[in-house]
Amino acid sequence: MPKSIVAALQIGSSPSGKADTLQHILSFESQIIAAGASVVVMPEAVLGGYPKGEIFGTRLGYRLPEGREAFADYFNNAIDVPGPETEALAGLSARTGASLVVGVIERSGNTLYCTALMFDPTHGLVAKHRKLMPTGTERLIWGQGDGSTLPTVDTAAGRIGAVICWENHMPLLRTAMYAKGVEIWCAPTVDEREIWQCSMRHIAHEGRCFVISACQVQPSPAELGIDVPGWDAQRPLIRGGSVIVGPMGDILAGPLVQETGLITATIDTDDLVRARYDFDVVGHYARPDIFRLSVDERAKRSVDFLA
Repeated sequence: MPKSIVAALQIGSSPSGKADTLQHILSFESQIIAAGASVVVMPEAVLGGYPKGEIFGTRLGYRLPEGREAFADYFNNAIDVPGPETEALAGLSARTGASLVVGVIERSGNTLYCTALMFDPTHGLVAKHRKLMPTGTERLIWGQGDGSTLPTVDTAAGRIGAVICWENHMPLLRTAMYAKGVEIWCAPTVDEREIWQCSMRHIAHEGRCFVISACQVQPSPAELGIDVPGWDAQRPLIRGGSVIVGPMGDILAGPLVQETGLITATIDTDDLVRARYDFDVVGHYARPDIFRLSVDERAKRSVDFLA
């Protein structure tokens, strides 16, 4: 496969809502084209928002009315999949010729999911991955995905798969994605910490794959005019840190910190063969006689109607 250019788009959700955020994403069309990017990864929950510091009026044993109102506003800012926002993103993919991985808050019935959507320049929305395990108090507002949304997608640059934020710390999920042959590991996140860069480098080195991590960037509470208890009012809520890593754990681009922008790197998936010469985590370096993983990819429904 020839060399390809891949990218991470570091942006943040607009305080004004999903319409403004979508327009911000679309405004990068010319930059994506100029970069010649084949794959562009965008941050976790960028379309729909990551309400860092919000508690939604929840206390152990009870919920406050104002928290229900806050959740209703958040619910209304989520997107339907498919819907008008996915049509717009499919159009962006088609016009730029880039496969897109976009973090969204997906509305399904009365449940929200933290989801990564995958778009193909020819076929539009082709796959989605719902976050399997929301972290901490994210579980108050997001449902859990199941094994039916663990897709991989073949792109012009290589086979991609998406793993969202702290899912990347789940060893068995990583093993499953390695076994699916992921060549370009897409990691939408809101984790701004330096240790996250270490995790991305570890996954690239462990899986002998390219890693693209796109993180949101958000102003400080003081700039937003809000109060976030326990958070320095002058410190950015999310400072970014988007990064692209090679299969030996070397940083190819980034980390980009405290600014919006597109970072790019040139990759060659033929390098993965050389990288896996001495370590193929689900191949010659595995011990299936001792360790085995079973992955249930069936959709789990709470109600089944049998005719």
